[in-house]
Amino acid sequence: MTFRALLFTTTLLTAPIATLAQDMVELDVLPGWREADGTHMAALRVTLDPGWKTYWRAPGDAGIPPRFDWRGADNMQAVSFHWPVPDVYMTNGMRTIGYENQVIIPMQITPQSSGDILMRGSVQIGVCEEICVPVTLNFDEALPSVGAPDSAIQAALSDRPHSESEASVAAVTCAVDPISDGLRITASIAMPALGRGEVAVFETADPTIWISEASARRDGNTLTASADMVSPSGQPFALKRSDVRITVLSAGQAVDIRGCQAG
Repeated sequence: MTFRALLFTTTLLTAPIATLAQDMVELDVLPGWREADGTHMAALRVTLDPGWKTYWRAPGDAGIPPRFDWRGADNMQAVSFHWPVPDVYMTNGMRTIGYENQVIIPMQITPQSSGDILMRGSVQIGVCEEICVPVTLNFDEALPSVGAPDSAIQAALSDRPHSESEASVAAVTCAVDPISDGLRITASIAMPALGRGEVAVFETADPTIWISEASARRDGNTLTASADMVSPSGQPFALKRSDVRITVLSAGQAVDIRGCQAG
């Protein structure tokens, strides 16, 4: 089932841009199949007009992160996203992370009980060409308890970041230092190089924490990355290192690192 974009209203958009936004992005729900463990594998497919891009879950300093609203869904206890490896873009000196043309985002849904799942809700995403436009996409799809594996979803699942073991990550330590309005985190990652121009992205379990674009440098088999983190209070705060997520990107590959040790 296909849904056209509904513009997310904002005073920053003019009427001609708002009209354009109605036609630049489509959303499809791929209903997928039920796994042996009772979870359901489905996906969202976002298709963009030529020249337009959308953002990854951590879009960069200038990007708009996707925001999901599941009100109206039924028989959905939890959702895990399997984001494909994104691309890194530089625009006007700013780094953003996302996808162009089309992206399929697999979703592993844990139902509350057996039977069909009603996947109803919306997602607010940012889409960009020369300008960035926030749009809201609605979806409403029944996911049956039976169904055959979908090759498009399987291909998106295979385009995933490497795990730490797959990427031969030997150790990850994080030093945390207070700054005037938050903290600075510096990670030392012992791993072979992915390629030239490696990019590191930090995330935490708290979406209200603002995280700067990370700097990264490599010395032999060690990648060192650093970023500032600022809380809404504008004060230093306690950071649980086990909640830190670091993604290293380069040459169409990625490594997903969960947690770090004190260093």
